[in-house]
Amino acid sequence: MRLLNIGFGNLVNAEKIVAIVSPDSAPIKRMVQDAKDRGSVVDATYGRKTKAVIITDSNMIVLSAKTAESFENKSAKVKEEKDE
Repeated sequence: MRLLNIGFGNLVNAEKIVAIVSPDSAPIKRMVQDAKDRGSVVDATYGRKTKAVIITDSNMIVLSAKTAESFENKSAKVKEEKDE
């Protein structure tokens, strides 16, 4: 199991992530609101602005104050380390 740091000491199982998207578009905002209504949102922003929405294979939504680009950079770095 590989854990992904999503900020403020919070970790998510990287193998369960389906997508990491920006929260700015209307469809993503609706998805987050629907998930809040269902009770399937984990807010890991600590009161800060949501900069990334993490969608898992179990239809859980995780909100992060880190940008999607920062996850991409870390993912590429981990892949490079594995290849060496």
